[in-house]
Amino acid sequence: MTPAGQPAATHEEPNPRLNPLRSAPNLLTLTRICLAPFLVAAILDGRFGLSFGLFVAAGLTDALDGTMARVLKQRSMLGHYLDPVADKLLLSTLFLVLLHKGLMPVTVTVLVFGRDVGILLVSALLYAAVGRREFRPSIFGKANTLAQIGAVTAVLLYQLTTAYWVAVCRTVALDATVVLTVVSGLHYAWVASRRTGASTAAK
Repeated sequence: MTPAGQPAATHEEPNPRLNPLRSAPNLLTLTRICLAPFLVAAILDGRFGLSFGLFVAAGLTDALDGTMARVLKQRSMLGHYLDPVADKLLLSTLFLVLLHKGLMPVTVTVLVFGRDVGILLVSALLYAAVGRREFRPSIFGKANTLAQIGAVTAVLLYQLTTAYWVAVCRTVALDATVVLTVVSGLHYAWVASRRTGASTAAK
């Protein structure tokens, strides 16, 4: 899943002759989106073995779509924006569902959603003010997304086994998510304010 839920920086221009709806990477991304309702249903039904397997499958599609886009040279503008949307849709939905089931701490969920909403608002304001549409993911944003993925994985796995190492991984992943959500959110706000100032000064 793309870190920070933002479009990854690319060094290759999207292929304008490629039908984005028929490219293998985008089909994998769409598959990940389609897995979301089945994953939610499995968690709500308490079928945590199935939900864990579906989440792993979703992670594999995320790893494969980027690799295939590079190897097959099937980058597209649709995929550039669709991939982070799929990631955010899946992770945000899972945090909410796990909170509903009493498996995800309220503080973690509120921080994750607060950061995402804040980034959306800042992005909208920057686009309206200076016409900037995208931002490269920072190291903090990438680490935050990895922590979120780890937190969801550990929480689901903890429903299958309460082994000591799983409990430790769950605690560490949740704590890391809290810390990195705050740090990455503040860093994003700082970068956005600098870019706004620079754009204003240039006018």
